Amino acid sequence: MVSEVRKPVLVERELTEEGPRRGSGAKGKKRTVTMNLAESPISWLHARGHLDERQYHAGERLLADYERAQLSPSVTMRWEPVRIRSTGEQDLTASERQLAAKQRFDAAMMEAGSGLKDVLWHVVCGGEGLPTAEKALQWPARSGKLVLKIALDRVADFYRIH
Repeated sequence: MVSEVRKPVLVERELTEEGPRRGSGAKGKKRTVTMNLAESPISWLHARGHLDERQYHAGERLLADYERAQLSPSVTMRWEPVRIRSTGEQDLTASERQLAAKQRFDAAMMEAGSGLKDVLWHVVCGGEGLPTAEKALQWPARSGKLVLKIALDRVADFYRIH
């Protein structure tokens, strides 16, 4: 699978106990961190050794199916370019490919289980950082990484990633 290369969007953020603060750049003698806003949460975790290759690829595959199924909310008309046929599409129409991706996504989420698919959706599909997902799910701080790793292991089993 080829990942999309995104141009870095670097910003300076204040580093707090809960993680980087979203507000404007820090002033004074506060500790700061430079962040790349174009980097996905699972890419960030993988780059820093918190996710292994298998877990990272499972998350990327789940995200690809989520995007192919066009499950994200749309505010306006979709302006994606029309794709030309290739040998990898197995003679499916665009609607059939979208439906197949939705079926794979739903099955992968079912494989993760009811207690784990919430963190997958928040972090992988929603692009939220772990602290934000933990707050949204009303979990204790620093508990999300372990749960995310378990969920990604189950998704990797579903996609048969070794």
